Amino acid sequence: MIYQVSQQSATAVQASCIVVTIDQSGKLSEAASLIDQASNGFLQARYAAGDISGKTGETLLLPAVAGVAAERVLLVGTGKDALKTTTALKVLAAIASATSKLNGTIALAISNLATDTLSEGWLAEQTAIAFGNALYRYTETKAKSEEAPKQPSSVSWLGADVNADLARGEAVATGIAFAKELGNLPPNICTPTYLAEQALALAANGDLETIVLDEEELEKMGAGAFVSVAKGSNEPGKMILMRYFGADDKDAAPHMILGKGITFDTGGISIKPGLKMDEMKYDMCGAASVLGTMKALVALKPKINVLGMITSAENMPAGHASKPGDVVTSLSGKTIEILNTDAEGRLVLCDALTYGINNYKPASIVDIATLTGACMAALGEVNSGLFTNDETLASELQSAANYTNDKVWRLPLEEEYQDLLDSNFADMANIGGPLAGATTAACFLSRYTEGTPWAHLDIAGTAWLGGGKAKGSTGRPVSLLVKYLLNKQ
Repeated sequence: MIYQVSQQSATAVQASCIVVTIDQSGKLSEAASLIDQASNGFLQARYAAGDISGKTGETLLLPAVAGVAAERVLLVGTGKDALKTTTALKVLAAIASATSKLNGTIALAISNLATDTLSEGWLAEQTAIAFGNALYRYTETKAKSEEAPKQPSSVSWLGADVNADLARGEAVATGIAFAKELGNLPPNICTPTYLAEQALALAANGDLETIVLDEEELEKMGAGAFVSVAKGSNEPGKMILMRYFGADDKDAAPHMILGKGITFDTGGISIKPGLKMDEMKYDMCGAASVLGTMKALVALKPKINVLGMITSAENMPAGHASKPGDVVTSLSGKTIEILNTDAEGRLVLCDALTYGINNYKPASIVDIATLTGACMAALGEVNSGLFTNDETLASELQSAANYTNDKVWRLPLEEEYQDLLDSNFADMANIGGPLAGATTAACFLSRYTEGTPWAHLDIAGTAWLGGGKAKGSTGRPVSLLVKYLLNKQ
């Protein structure tokens, strides 16, 4: 997609479609009023006839209008009140959806939507993300169509110079699409090896340094927690490290993002119910979000150092898989009693935390994982769970979430919960019982952070939508992570 800025008027711009707005009282935007005047009141007549009420996100696509150079006019409702973040994003999503199957240029005369709190630059950035979401289609394992689908070739923003904002939004949209695609791929294609190949491909142009550690290497170095999960599958596990050097000081401590990449999770010996088990291909969405974020960073080239890590394996119930009651030794030397093999994400992540801290001394760590059904039960599909004892990091992540509307909700991480992980036979158990499951999982990970500023994002409820036509990866929290890292410059 080509994004550009134009100073042409809404009536003069050559486009496949010109987009203008109307509120619920029937008030046209300035650009819409110009079109209405040129067409002898045609737009107001549509409102009077009840063709559009002006409700938030309502659209009316009109054919060629007299006095207007564009081939079509899209009239979009903005509701009763001044737009807030959620309603503005609803309007932008409606615009992108309504025009996503049109060829040619889409001209957007919507700078009037800017407010004191929602800048024109923010609107432009979010517009590019909205178009990226509207244009994403999963086709990889479907029969190929001979005809290319209709879609816009370019978007023209009528207003201020927001080229940088459009470019930033396009980079984020590309990262989101990448994360979605990885999540949606079937698990017989998207294996740990496949994820490693994607990371190596990202590094092919020299913007990243990628290192892949295989299961055998990890076993030799003592990553027993990781190996306890990976050994149950014929697919070899991988630990993937992607280093981005953007800071002037290449030796400056990197900001580390770590993604859980269980490319299929049967639960292991503690096997899951069969219903909806196909959705366990999405248990690698933390890894997908890290890859999507790194892809966006390569495009944006911020002046920071970033370490993107992925710890990837399949969790399978083979004869050589771990059993409930096994005790394993993690890379840190701490021993873990495995009470439930379906609590495998924390086992692969803890060794990655130790490896990243020991070898790269990161300035901060954010891990991202589809970790617990308990978090999904608590927060549903709206908020990702945020756990941290670092108030600065909590504030930074919350600020990024507010900006992107990629929502998080902070959940408790008090010391009292740590006792639930006590074990009679090891330094800790890998589960903490039936209560506070999301918190005890975070408590487990916190034991491997060695004083480094650290936060955990549990995306079990937000990384994908289950069942029905909406089923698929959401690409969250790529937009949050990119904004968080850009703010670190």
